[in-house]
Amino acid sequence: MSKKKLLLMSDDIRIPSGVGTVSKELVIGTLDKYDWVQIGGAVKHPEEGKIFDLSEQVGKEQGIKDAYLKIYPVSGYGNEQVLREVLNIEKNIEGIVHFTDPRFWAFLYNMEHELRKTTPLMYLNIWDDLPFPHWNEKFYESCDMLMAISKQTYNINKHVCVNKPRIEGKDLTYVPHGINEKLFYPLDKADPEFNKFRNTFTQSKDTNFIALFNSRNIQRKRTSDLILAYQKFCEKLPKEESEKCLLILHTDPVDNAGTDLPALTNALCDYRVAFSNAKMDIKHLNYLYNMTDVMCNPSSAEGFGLTHMEAIMAGTPTIATVVGGLQDQMGFKVNGEEFNVNHLTADTPSNSTGDISAEHGDWTYPLWPQMNLQGSPLTPYIYDSRVSIDQITNGLKFWHSLDSSERASRGMKGREWAIENGFTSSNMCDLFSKSIDTCFDNFSPRERYTLLDTTKPEPKINKGVLI
Repeated sequence: MSKKKLLLMSDDIRIPSGVGTVSKELVIGTLDKYDWVQIGGAVKHPEEGKIFDLSEQVGKEQGIKDAYLKIYPVSGYGNEQVLREVLNIEKNIEGIVHFTDPRFWAFLYNMEHELRKTTPLMYLNIWDDLPFPHWNEKFYESCDMLMAISKQTYNINKHVCVNKPRIEGKDLTYVPHGINEKLFYPLDKADPEFNKFRNTFTQSKDTNFIALFNSRNIQRKRTSDLILAYQKFCEKLPKEESEKCLLILHTDPVDNAGTDLPALTNALCDYRVAFSNAKMDIKHLNYLYNMTDVMCNPSSAEGFGLTHMEAIMAGTPTIATVVGGLQDQMGFKVNGEEFNVNHLTADTPSNSTGDISAEHGDWTYPLWPQMNLQGSPLTPYIYDSRVSIDQITNGLKFWHSLDSSERASRGMKGREWAIENGFTSSNMCDLFSKSIDTCFDNFSPRERYTLLDTTKPEPKINKGVLI
């Protein structure tokens, strides 16, 4: 049976962003089932306009003789003309998958009338937050398949599209991000290479508690709140204990969308902080998680929280805000049953207040939002679910109070739970391909719209009144 050729529109799979990383896992993991073409985006792509045929390379790497993978780099996510050119070059594209924030795809939905005559549109929805964005309804309706990366996003899609038969049931699925458990895993802490790596951060100083932030330096990640919480945490420790603590900020120290973290640290924090902005390969990223006693994510809004799951898979305990896809990773139970999409309703669209469940896995310390601020200039409809500085401080105190063996044991429980509950790249690819196949099975082509040649009507005058 010949493979269907699919077009993926997302971050370039060669770029180590969250979307790029997951896109790569999805493409590589399904090369045996589909031929792939990608319009690979980046903020300002240095290779825009070039074409890269990676078929032979990935075929050899994956042991797939008939692998097909081509990348068309673009700045942003392309436009109508770019899409038409790729469709013209790559004959027989049978389906289009787009992946990231729905606001980036207005041009794609405007082309619905010419695309959906033959080609289904499938959307892997990475980013939807409360309150319900009802203005996205038409975007969702333009798609033949919606795949939600979190239980909250699934619930949002379901209720925004209520009573919309094309959206309900067969063409709305839950496809959470998955991590390759063979790449992120607990290490032998006696490994000399691992310890050499660790010493580059500790500077060979006596260090018995390391907290890690690994994400972009942007406002919603609340990095400055973490620094202040770390200061308060260290202040309450005896001097000999605080000197053994270290906060690692693996991020760009200065970002126009975030904070000047070195300046903030110098002004407000008197304790050990290490900055790291090196682009790490997966091996060394796994080292970073393994040398960490707790992974910290006090984000006020989150699509999924990929690095949080990477840390869990590496056996690292976590502190995280109960928001977005992070709540899927905390092992909440409702009357002994794992927290699932059926526990969310229009009245309880999130577990961020603990109304659905406060019982959680041993590997995490949940941060419960204290307030919801309505959006920001870039995301006016999205809540900022803020947590207090004291909550983050208490999370650090909790993990510090446990000995290293107890932290390791709890971290291993998180890894075991994640594998058992399907947060692996293989399960993600399986759910992804099943959703695609379901979409093709149920696809009903939409006829082109009929465009009428109209003229502006002449105004009518009645007793001197324009009507």
